[in-house]
Amino acid sequence: MLTKTEGSLDAAETVAVRPVVTCTRKIQFCAGHRVLGHENKCAHLHGHNYEVHITAQAQSLDGIGRVVDFSVLKGEVGSWIEQQWDHGFLLWEKDSEAIETLKGFINGGQKLFIFPDNPTAENLASYILRLGNDVMADKRIRIVKVVVWETPNCYAEAVLTDAQWI
Repeated sequence: MLTKTEGSLDAAETVAVRPVVTCTRKIQFCAGHRVLGHENKCAHLHGHNYEVHITAQAQSLDGIGRVVDFSVLKGEVGSWIEQQWDHGFLLWEKDSEAIETLKGFINGGQKLFIFPDNPTAENLASYILRLGNDVMADKRIRIVKVVVWETPNCYAEAVLTDAQWI
């Protein structure tokens, strides 16, 4: 049986303390890209084994104490990533040379996703953050942070700065 120790709070005292609780789902995919205008080797077509961490937040936990079931994040956002990006090429719409080069492979089933921005880790994280909130719009959660690991040593993150519930 737990007893109150010196310095602990009564239930009535804890009401004012409302922690922000989040949950994060990891999703992995492989894709090729190039960073148009890059000053180094990333200017060439190459690939990565990406790891994406998608963090969700809710106004309150559900009836069994969760922000959301992890499988919902995988099913909604992870399946989109798998269908659109996994084992495909991610290219900026302004990268006409690479787009034309890869178009010849599309008939063989090669995935090609044309981005509105250069496909940097930063832009991928931002895109997934927006996409995640679009596909989860009918749920009771918000995607508040996306971290895209491009390599084991390098990542970028996009954070929803207006995470307050209105």
